Amino acid sequence: MSEFDARMSAYREAVEAYLNGCFTEDLPQKRLFEAMRYSLLAGGKRIRPVLTLEFCRVCGGDWKQAVPTAAAVEMVHTYSLIHDDLPCMDNDDYRRGKLTNHKVFGESTAVLAGDALLTAAFETLANSGADADIIAGTVKTLAVAAGELGMVGGQVLDLAAEEETPDAEHMVRHGAGTGVPDPGRYARCARRCKDARQGRPCGREEGDVCAALRSRTLRRDDRRGGREGRGGAGGLRGSGVFEGACTKARCKGILNMTTRPEGRVVFCK
Repeated sequence: MSEFDARMSAYREAVEAYLNGCFTEDLPQKRLFEAMRYSLLAGGKRIRPVLTLEFCRVCGGDWKQAVPTAAAVEMVHTYSLIHDDLPCMDNDDYRRGKLTNHKVFGESTAVLAGDALLTAAFETLANSGADADIIAGTVKTLAVAAGELGMVGGQVLDLAAEEETPDAEHMVRHGAGTGVPDPGRYARCARRCKDARQGRPCGREEGDVCAALRSRTLRRDDRRGGREGRGGAGGLRGSGVFEGACTKARCKGILNMTTRPEGRVVFCK
């Protein structure tokens, strides 16, 4: 197993362990807890929490301290899947080879399980043990990504697209339907990097890689000679980091990451 694969495996194991300890109380509403855990522990690649932890590490932080933040992101994702499968939405019977939540627990419990997971995500952030300003930043970042201008707004566009062709420019501009902050915002969401702890600016603009990652990339590429200069494109222009699966777990050449309306990703300004 490569070093990269081992690190990703460690991230997933840490997140799984954290999530497995959630919602285990023996209380009268334990059927709600069962419904929440049914979907939360149903498997999946855990891409969102893995990204959160990896960007924390890349920015110089202790990724283990960011596990609650990563778990909160996964709770929001799971809530979105439960609601997305409901008869009033996509009306799906199976998710990851298992019956969907509402097929097992009923529609009303499924709705409440999704509601509870969304709420629990922000409680998890509040109890993460970080400094107050960091908690406030993570709450805002996740709320914006999951709200009416992010994932929920994207779901509305997705439903509308069943009857008419969606406005591609609008969807690209607003990241509609992804429910996933870009990597720079993940770095802010984990926000345990050295710059943040020492009071220096971190992720100064939405969509930017934080200052620690930017400076580290520049230093590394200067040594390797792999950068085309401050105005160049580096090694990743058009590689599809935002348009599809990224084929290389590297950030070579990335300066300020921005998404243009036409869907192209510009890495250097």
